[in-house]
Amino acid sequence: MKFGKVEDPSKVDFTLPKDHPRTKEVLSHNRGGLENISVGAAKWNKTDLKGFYPRGTKDELTYYSTQFNSIELNGTFYGMPAPDQILTWKNKTPANFKFFPKITSTISHYRRLIDITDHVTQFASAVLNFEEKLGMVFLQLHDNYQPKDYSRLEKFVKDWPEEVPLAIELRNAEWFADEEIFNTTCELFEKYRITNIIVDTPGRRDMLHMRLTAPNTFIRYVAAGTEIDYTRLDEWVKRLTKWKKEGLQNMYFFVHQGFENNEPLLSAYLIRKMNETWKTDLHIPKMAAESTGTLF
Repeated sequence: MKFGKVEDPSKVDFTLPKDHPRTKEVLSHNRGGLENISVGAAKWNKTDLKGFYPRGTKDELTYYSTQFNSIELNGTFYGMPAPDQILTWKNKTPANFKFFPKITSTISHYRRLIDITDHVTQFASAVLNFEEKLGMVFLQLHDNYQPKDYSRLEKFVKDWPEEVPLAIELRNAEWFADEEIFNTTCELFEKYRITNIIVDTPGRRDMLHMRLTAPNTFIRYVAAGTEIDYTRLDEWVKRLTKWKKEGLQNMYFFVHQGFENNEPLLSAYLIRKMNETWKTDLHIPKMAAESTGTLF
């Protein structure tokens, strides 16, 4: 994920902003406590996850699912998934595993939410084959999809099938620059129980809006590639702990990190910190290349 990349991360203020005033109110509606914690990567292929797989691994997804409990499934963005393929992926993973497929680019980027009813039906029908392993699907709008086309987004949200949990990532800076536009959009999301995606990437700090529209967090975290990444994750554990106390129901956190041999997994650091803070017992993933010493 190169979006938001900067040449010199040391010049970036990585401080997490204060919560939007509406966030605490949204979380307060959940009385059932934290139900799901999902931490994963964006892809499972060997090319992107150098050093992660043991030598001789033949089925990457099967092994990946022994280390992580979820995947931000970007592959479905590049082509409409077939039901048989969904079932194949589903059957390779353990019972507690969750998939978070990205809505195909035909809908979001090529048709730009115009005349997409049949495509949405096809996509939703396919991913429903994940059954209990479907975490949430997400729509990523194009960088140049602007608020002037709000009516298309509104129609998309209103027409979206309720049985498929949905998150939306706004990218164009204009969505965040105008407070009235942003609030109107978030009110739409809140009304239809759409999760507002938060992106923590070095070059686009405006996407850290901290405005939850459902008792869920869907966070896409982009590594800077320096020691600051660990401090950033420490701050996220503090904020997530606050949200947990206020009523967070589902926590979805996906780490976008460039992999090299023997490079520690940032997701493992995050999980370790959550286990320590929340007294959970989530599996801590490891790089296959780890042989001596400690993770951090």
